[in-house]
Amino acid sequence: MSRALSVFRRLIRLRKMSTPPPSVSEATTTTTIDNSEFNPVTEGSATILFPKAEDVFYNPIQQFNRDLSTLSIRAWSEIYGEQLIKKRKHDQDEPDNQRPYISILEALSATGLRAVRYAKEIPRVQRVVANDFLAEAVKSIERNAKYNGVENIVVPNKGDANAYMHQSKADGKLFNVIDLDPYGTASPFIDAAIQSVSNDGLLLVTCTDLAVLAGGGYPEKCFALYGGSPLINHDAAHEAALRLVLGMISNSAAKYKKTIEPLMCLSIDFYVRLFIRVKTSPAKVKELGSKMSTQYMCSGCGAIQDQPLGKVTVRENGTKKFGLAQAPQNLGPLCSYCGFVNHVAGPMYNGKLHNKDFISKVLELNKDASDEIYKTRKRIEGMLTLAQNELDDAQFYFKPERVSSIIKCQVPPLKVLIAGLGNLGYDASLTHAIPSAIKTNAPWGEIWGLLKEYVKQRCPEHKMDKLSETTAGYRILTNENVKCEKEVSFELNEMSAKVEKLRKLKITRYQENPQKNWGPKAKPQ
Repeated sequence: MSRALSVFRRLIRLRKMSTPPPSVSEATTTTTIDNSEFNPVTEGSATILFPKAEDVFYNPIQQFNRDLSTLSIRAWSEIYGEQLIKKRKHDQDEPDNQRPYISILEALSATGLRAVRYAKEIPRVQRVVANDFLAEAVKSIERNAKYNGVENIVVPNKGDANAYMHQSKADGKLFNVIDLDPYGTASPFIDAAIQSVSNDGLLLVTCTDLAVLAGGGYPEKCFALYGGSPLINHDAAHEAALRLVLGMISNSAAKYKKTIEPLMCLSIDFYVRLFIRVKTSPAKVKELGSKMSTQYMCSGCGAIQDQPLGKVTVRENGTKKFGLAQAPQNLGPLCSYCGFVNHVAGPMYNGKLHNKDFISKVLELNKDASDEIYKTRKRIEGMLTLAQNELDDAQFYFKPERVSSIIKCQVPPLKVLIAGLGNLGYDASLTHAIPSAIKTNAPWGEIWGLLKEYVKQRCPEHKMDKLSETTAGYRILTNENVKCEKEVSFELNEMSAKVEKLRKLKITRYQENPQKNWGPKAKPQ
């Protein structure tokens, strides 16, 4: 009886999600308004009216963020809808092939621009709640929703974002999509968002405080906000920033028997942007310890060693055993390659940053999108193409010019280093985060061994007297234990050819400075 009741309730819920909202506008008309009082700004399908006495916030540099977010929600909606259709076919004699309507919360809306774009550009949106704490911002949301003809979809709300999300959860009105795009850190809003997003829902998170997440000046603040310490003065600081945010979100979700699946996590300009699927799964929560690591980073040569906090063992019958991880045998307070002090970063998330199928779906939608509406299409294509080709099983990356500067040799060509790694049996790729960096699953002992062999084979004029005996470079070059386990060859191979082909594609891989004094604007008072 209880099972039948459960199935009945699920069917009712699915039917509600498939019922179109009353009077849903196609959002193609605009309402006449006195433009003499406002400055109209068009972005995407939306035209936003800004009072000439500016009281609200608009940053044109963030169009890339909004374009990408719109396409990503569309991609998630199609994938999510297909999954629900399959469930209906299983639960019903007469399957409903219609994708469900979705609800979206923009928790920190400001002008309502993002909410209006979501309403006009994403199919089958039932409602977009545009919340803001400022009265002037809420007036702007109301005005812009009406002006764009989406007042039946966009619901303005004045209130504290956390209080609103908690109340929505208490009322049983969960959102399919929650977008957090605050000034600075999103940390204070994560706990409420995790509770008020639906099962298999999409959480979009922006953090603009990269001085905290990726800089060296505020390690205490980083730990307070994100529960971990940053990689200070390292090439891979921005990937570590992504992993710190993911670690913080994972820990918050676990308290409510939920897990996260990173669909796409990007380091962009002055911020990080994460697209995360949230699932209820008490069994998967048990794996959280094995997905969190501390990182031991050498202060001299930058070598990193990963230390997971938990261990998962799969038994012969398929069940899992959970335990404590073991400390690495060769890890001490000093780097085993150069003898400098090891610093501790993290804990942070150590799993995959991207779901390649999801990125493929976003790229597919981006390919068919209008240049007039999505003016950052080329950059979306470039960044996501790089993200799609990143290694799944590797953390962090290094820049050839940085490692070569440590041992005072000429900078090896990117393709030569990648060929060397491939010939040793390791994988390597580019990264979306910074130009001309190599992401690889090779341990740092192999990386330094490869560089030593490069000096030996390709740099006959290299002189040790350029290096002081106290430097990391001198100690690496004179350390007989730093060597590759196999014979080193720099002959170009399939992997180096693949990376070179990607580098030569006519895509906008990395953004140039778009305008003078660009970046995050000041928070309105």
